[in-house]
Amino acid sequence: MPEVLVVLTNCPDAASAEALAALLVERHLAACVNILAPCRSVYRWQDRIETAAEVPLLIKTTPVRYAELEAAIRDNHPYELPEIVAVPVMRGLSGYLDWVAAETAPLPDDADAAPSAS
Repeated sequence: MPEVLVVLTNCPDAASAEALAALLVERHLAACVNILAPCRSVYRWQDRIETAAEVPLLIKTTPVRYAELEAAIRDNHPYELPEIVAVPVMRGLSGYLDWVAAETAPLPDDADAAPSAS
């Protein structure tokens, strides 16, 4: 069974959630991103209690792609400090987990792919 992660993040609105989801899937850093219904978040930020409407994302990826996925979220997220939390999938439908692994496999032209023999 391939290792799969579900990565959680929140965006401030639907447009930024859509853009981030499309970028992650396009780059093969995520097999799938679920954009959930808006929610209300309550948190402490810079010594103040804040509340905000946010759009949660559930991002399916693998440990091999996690570092690149985290960097892409940091580079393209509107928040100064975005929530990025990875949760390992302990069990799942093997066909689905295989699909996640296949969709997020590094492409031959990826920078982190093994160099070709000369």
